[in-house]
Amino acid sequence: MPRHARLAVHRAWAKRKTAQVMLQTFSPEGEPFMADSRQVLKRKVAEVNEKGYFPVVAFELEFYLLDPEVEWDDGMPAPVGATAGPDRLRMYGLDDLAEHAALFDMIRDAAQEQELPIDTIIKEAAPGQFEVNLKHRADPLRAADDVIMLQRLVIGCARAHGLTATFMAKPFLEYAGNGMHVHASMLDREGRNIFGGEAGRKKLEAAVAGLLRTMPESLLLFINTWNGFRRITPGSYAPTRAVWGENNRSVALRIPVASDENKRLEHRIAGADANPYLVMSALIQGMVEGIENEEVPPPPIIGNAYDDNGLFLPDDMDEALQLMARSSFVERALGPLMAKVYQDLKRAEILAFWAEITQLERTTYL
Repeated sequence: MPRHARLAVHRAWAKRKTAQVMLQTFSPEGEPFMADSRQVLKRKVAEVNEKGYFPVVAFELEFYLLDPEVEWDDGMPAPVGATAGPDRLRMYGLDDLAEHAALFDMIRDAAQEQELPIDTIIKEAAPGQFEVNLKHRADPLRAADDVIMLQRLVIGCARAHGLTATFMAKPFLEYAGNGMHVHASMLDREGRNIFGGEAGRKKLEAAVAGLLRTMPESLLLFINTWNGFRRITPGSYAPTRAVWGENNRSVALRIPVASDENKRLEHRIAGADANPYLVMSALIQGMVEGIENEEVPPPPIIGNAYDDNGLFLPDDMDEALQLMARSSFVERALGPLMAKVYQDLKRAEILAFWAEITQLERTTYL
């Protein structure tokens, strides 16, 4: 019987007084049900805490605002501003934020009421595309909860302003996709960042090595939909290879410029529609394995990672599932039950898409 995991919070964007709760699932005997993604992450955090590792994490989420009154390709609502011309790309543009100031004010007010730690809201690389950055939390479970609450909040606030918000990984072929970037560091039992200083640098690189090694076989956790693989294309602001670099935004794992106490890595693969609990479980497992095994990564990428000859990531869902099925890492990250359930669901999703004859096929071959 599901039990609530957090107190009810008021939906500030709703027309009537309503509330929402976060749920998690237990077996009839009262044991955590380990095909519940929230229970999976809760157990993973407890497991690494027992070993003396305490992750500190922050999520960044990209999304599109769409105008349901303006039709785009194939009946899809147009991104706001898209019909105004190519200058509306305006990455980091302040005018786009000002045009929707009332909406973003509502998002911030609702986030404050729900204790969601929003840091910044910025204009991203396509018309109508924005990014919300959440502040770091020393509680990965709460940070993943924040993602679920934030997505619902953004969608609700957009609707209240006559717009549609989508976190779909690749809603438009001609524009950049929506990503979910994760910043992560690791504390010891005394609360010190183990990535800081000269000795910490080795641990940071070991964590990077663990994540790179396990990235191909866990990719289907990060890119979790058929559509999501359309986002992983060269030059699209989404990485295509399992490589890392210093303050390089074309790589899968970036090391941002930061002080020792804030030294961290940025995981840049996941789509904005990925399950944050499963993403975080895989990240924590990969980091800890790398640190414990004292793994050494390949040399960092200098320059454009799209031009490098590093390890290509799977570019379709079926290949990613096959890699996952041949690996034991996902079982270690998620537990055997969730690993099996997840693979079964993704296999069914692939079969469903294979069963569909597209209009392009009919136009080309009929």
